Amino acid sequence: MAQSNKHEAGDLFAGFRTAFKSFATDAIHIGQEPEQWSSMAVVPPISLSTTFKQHSPGNHAGFEYSRSGNPTRNCLEKAVAALDGAKHCLAFASGLAATATITHMLKKGDGIVCMDDVYGGTNRYFQRVAAGFGLETTFADCTKPELLKAALKPNTKLVWIETPTNPMMKVVDIKACSDLVHEHSKDIVVVVDNTFMSSYFQRPLALGADICMYSATKYMNGHSDVVMGLVSLNNDDLNERLRFLQNAIGGVPSPFDCYLCNRGLKTLHLRMEQHFKNAMAAAKFLEADPRVERVIFPGLPSHPQYDLMKKQCTGCPGMITFYIKGKLEHATTFLSNLKMFAVAESLGGYESLAEHPAIMTHASVPEKERAVLGISDTLIRLSVGLEDAADIIEDLDQALNVAVSISNSQNKLRKNLSLLVKTGFK
Repeated sequence: MAQSNKHEAGDLFAGFRTAFKSFATDAIHIGQEPEQWSSMAVVPPISLSTTFKQHSPGNHAGFEYSRSGNPTRNCLEKAVAALDGAKHCLAFASGLAATATITHMLKKGDGIVCMDDVYGGTNRYFQRVAAGFGLETTFADCTKPELLKAALKPNTKLVWIETPTNPMMKVVDIKACSDLVHEHSKDIVVVVDNTFMSSYFQRPLALGADICMYSATKYMNGHSDVVMGLVSLNNDDLNERLRFLQNAIGGVPSPFDCYLCNRGLKTLHLRMEQHFKNAMAAAKFLEADPRVERVIFPGLPSHPQYDLMKKQCTGCPGMITFYIKGKLEHATTFLSNLKMFAVAESLGGYESLAEHPAIMTHASVPEKERAVLGISDTLIRLSVGLEDAADIIEDLDQALNVAVSISNSQNKLRKNLSLLVKTGFK
């Protein structure tokens, strides 16, 4: 097929990797062939049946029981595999169901190295659940190869990378880390959580990772109405092991959720480009604003891994992290006074969301660890949606005004009290 049209966003995508070939075409057609249905339906139907008739005992037409395999889920898995440049894809009931299934490939005494800055649920799972199974997790800053290398042990069997990280937006060099790990031992499985990027902006498998996983709840579905996980890979042996566990553990999504996520893929390329445009506009506004201490957005030249981001990605998602000037009350006042942004967890939907990581998504991370990572009381995370950019900026501006008014009121009160003290309260 023809080369995908290069992003039509002017200089926004300048310097990034070229868009993946035929991405939009594959998203619309792979796994959706009408010929697979007797009705020749152009849109894959929702197959709700839990069981499937067999021609004779053990002689079936590809499906036996819906936990083991489902036609609607099969369409989704084929499509995502194509978009990730993978041979295989498996869908799960949630991103954490995918995480749990992957770690079930390990045995008691095995070791995991995990990026130190990760989704709070991932941190909680490794520290409080996997540990109960006898798995040992070491957290390391994988943006620094020497720290990753030092964290590898003789019992290490799994390396878990998230890039960009949640919520600090660090960018990990996937190829460098994968090469380093595989040089240490070819038996170590490198997993990249690609949730923030989606298939459209990053392909971890092409950069050396063994497994690419998603919380498809976010950008892959993109409509905040499905909870799902996805895993893509090329290795046949790993696929067989994971497919056995997918069936044996049973954390699979419903056919209806598969239908919705499959539909979401059809606009993924359009949504991601608009998320990037809107996020860039918002990030530039915040970076120039004196009410903001610091903005962390990998699409800005000020980001420490800006060049790496352009080297391994085709664009940037709609995720922005920033520090508001002041204290906790300034952050909570800002969030409480947003009008268009919804204060809510999750991300990657068409609507703009804002949250306070220390109180919300990363509350389960111990306070001392949050402090080391930079997850402070003034840190705010934005998931910039698909609304008009001017309206997004207007909402941020008015909420910042309210937050700053606290400081002004407090300063005025302190000034008045000081004056009263000097005049002897006369």
